[in-house]
Order: sequence, then structure tokens, then C-alpha cells
Amino acid sequence: MQGDGFREMRLRVGGFVVAAASGWLAAAPLSPPAQMPAAADGYRIVNVYPHDPDAYTQGLIYRDGFLFESTGLNGRSTLRKVRLETGQVVQQHRLDRVYFAEGLTEWKGQLVQLTWQSQIAFVYDMVSLAPLRTIAFSGEGWGLTHDGRVLILSDGSEQLRFLEPTTMREIRRITVRSGNAPVRELNELEYVNGEVYANVWHTDRIARISPQSGRVIGWIDLRGLLSPVYRLDPEAVLNGIAYDAGRKRLFVTGKLWPRLFEIEIVPPKGRPARRRP
Repeated sequence: MQGDGFREMRLRVGGFVVAAASGWLAAAPLSPPAQMPAAADGYRIVNVYPHDPDAYTQGLIYRDGFLFESTGLNGRSTLRKVRLETGQVVQQHRLDRVYFAEGLTEWKGQLVQLTWQSQIAFVYDMVSLAPLRTIAFSGEGWGLTHDGRVLILSDGSEQLRFLEPTTMREIRRITVRSGNAPVRELNELEYVNGEVYANVWHTDRIARISPQSGRVIGWIDLRGLLSPVYRLDPEAVLNGIAYDAGRKRLFVTGKLWPRLFEIEIVPPKGRPARRRP
């Protein structure tokens, strides 16, 4: 060893002699550094549209000029095609009363609708809304979207599950965290420009999630979006995100809400504006 300050030490461990340098003995691994929770953006209302106040919104997408909406509750669950500008339901399929419908997405020209606890998803023709088949999956179904390759499912926990689209076989899962804290009760989902947007049940916040790491990149704070006058039912909560990729429009609504909003994300003062999604 070179230098007076670097003396070799010999430790006997389990019958073996291990050489170490004084001042550089093995130490316990350090805990990962704490991460700060993501910052929250605000919003600006661009347009307001009518929405069926009896619709218990569980899933929402925008395709080809129309909204497609999944509504829940046993005996009231539907799949519907809705005219954005008027809120008119132009087509509707009613589910058997044993099913509680949940999240909704489009996959290769067909619609995939989750059920809450029945562990099956319904696949429909997108033009006629005619049922085509069912797919079994495990656990609860809450929200559903896709990234162009796999389906992404929330089940009310802090995890997102990535599924093979035709069989709904689980490929992987991630845990969603804001800072170091898990974000539970993830609900309706939408995939927007490489991020997963997720409603958090019984809150007025949308989490923007990295689908690679599960980290919450940012929050959208939608407090005050709908007047409390219209939110007398405790379940009249924010739930419903749809994105018009062609015109870069973001729509949000809630369960039993009489309004659907087109919004623009607005950063707090002093922080540069994000590119519009």
C-alpha cells in the first residue's frame, strides 16, 4: 500500500481473510434520495358542452368527431356514442344489469369496455356498437387506455397494468408515485403525448404519469371547474378524460356532471408554459 494514510486492514469473516483499507470499510447501502412531489398546473376553460347529468361516467374517449362513453352502475351501465356539441346520445348499447361498466378505449377500430368486478371486458364494433366477444382478465377494472402497443389498465390501486390487447394477459406493471408516496385509487385513464393521464378518485386532480417509471411528472389541479351546486351527490366526482389528437383538444367531465369541459393546461406564474397537449 502506498502512503502513510492508507493502511491495509485484514478482517476475518467466516474463516476468510478480507483485506480492506482503513477509512474505507464497507458501509450499509444508502437509501435512495427523497424525491419532491411533482408541481401542479392550473387550467383555462376553452369551451363548455352539455353532458347527460344521469351519466355515471366511467370511461371516455374522442374518435372521429364523437365522444364514446362508458357509464356505470348495475342496471344503468351503457356504452354510448355522443355528439360533442349537443351532448345528444346518438347510439347506445345497454349492458345486462349484472354488469357494472368501467373504463373504455378504442383498439384497432373496435371498442374495449371494462367491467368492475366481473373480470371480463366487452369488445364492440365501433360503427354499430354491436358486441363482438368478451375477454377475461384478472382483478378489478377501473380505467383503460392504450399507448399504440399495449392496453393500460388501472384497478383502483397505486399500480398500472400493461396488457396484451387481444388476450389481456399481463405483461408488466408499474407503481405510481408522487415523490416517494404511492398514488392510490387511480381511476379513468387517457394516453396523451407519451404520458398517462389518470383521474384520482374523489379528488379534483389528474396525475400525469410516466409509463416507463410510474413517476408522476405533474398534476393538473381542476378545483372549481364545476360549481358545487351541481355536485350534491357524493359520487358526482371528476372522472372522464378524452383527447382529440388531431386538434390537440383535452376534454374532462365527471360522474353525474351536466357539463363537459374543453380545457387548456396553464402553469403557475413564473414557470414556463408547457406545449399544449
